[in-house]
Amino acid sequence: MPIVRVFVSLTTLVACVFAATVKAPPAAAARGMLVGLYDPVQPVSAPETTFPTLVKLRVKVIRLDLNWNLIAKSRPTNPTDPADPAYDWDGFDNTVINAAKNKIQVLFTIYGTPRWAQVKKKGVNRAPSKMSSLKYFATAAATRYSGTFTREDDTKLPAVRKWLAWNEPNNPLFLFPQWVKSGKRYIPIAARTYVGICTAVWSGVHATHLRGETVGCGATDPRGNNAGRSRRPSISPLAFLKDLKHYGLTRKHFDVYAHHPYYGRASETPAAKPKDRNSITLGNIGVLTKALGQLYGNKKLWITEYGYQTKPPDKLFGVSWKNQARYLTQAYAIARKNPRITMMLWFLLKDEKRLGGWQSGFFTAAGKKKPSYDAFRRLPH
Repeated sequence: MPIVRVFVSLTTLVACVFAATVKAPPAAAARGMLVGLYDPVQPVSAPETTFPTLVKLRVKVIRLDLNWNLIAKSRPTNPTDPADPAYDWDGFDNTVINAAKNKIQVLFTIYGTPRWAQVKKKGVNRAPSKMSSLKYFATAAATRYSGTFTREDDTKLPAVRKWLAWNEPNNPLFLFPQWVKSGKRYIPIAARTYVGICTAVWSGVHATHLRGETVGCGATDPRGNNAGRSRRPSISPLAFLKDLKHYGLTRKHFDVYAHHPYYGRASETPAAKPKDRNSITLGNIGVLTKALGQLYGNKKLWITEYGYQTKPPDKLFGVSWKNQARYLTQAYAIARKNPRITMMLWFLLKDEKRLGGWQSGFFTAAGKKKPSYDAFRRLPH
């Protein structure tokens, strides 16, 4: 703190004493960090058991996938109208209604390009041929979940105010291609593509002109090889963030940045720094928030995925059940100390059955509770 020379008048002194006795407004008195969960299956497939569990866990926000490719399997005639016959929102409506009943916020991730919105129709991880199609869908979704939309059966749908544009766009599994060959050179283009995706979702959601809408961009994978010639070329999160700036993403076209700072090895604790320079885990998350500040000012950070898998059943990446609970507590304490981080979501509620999937849940696939369940309940929410 800089030293201030003391030449204070009596009037100024009295004013300062008075100001010190006045309580600071809530925003200045304490920084809140939303604590929540990301499980793309359980809230939708088993709402009767899932939502009572979420309430017991004191979950404040859940992340859900809003799959564009599933909602709009055919091209809508009026794409900004959520009542267009081409749209099928049924499963999503029910989940939002259940969340509202239990006073849980929803973060919708808009992801997945329909075949009709692509030129070569190669997969949901391809960008749309026209970004306006994605923008119109974002507008339709934000309108439907504006808090003022009423269905044909006279059900008024609850409001959703938090949105995320895509998932891990620096990973070829979710956005392809990452690189293109130009002559003898390989050029990273994923960030250039993603600027269009992020801007489309941001402008589409904000086209509703509703107060409190927040659109997150990024949601980056913690690793990337920056090797266009490799078999699975990807882009590291810091390089991706810098490329976004290079390709023209301005600070006015996203509200908050998002990242997934997963550990790299089962031997790594949440505080462990990655051994390579390309990764951004929770152990060096300050490197990302510092770069974010340098490039985009005081933008906040959402951690929209984080978790530790357990052994059993995962023998390769899993940690013991006891360590999962311990690392969960440590991870949230680390995030809470960083003033840039305003949300942290654990992935997931219940283990996936297939061993090739994820086993970072609070319950096994058979429903057995792990110690991490109680560790999460004890977190400051």
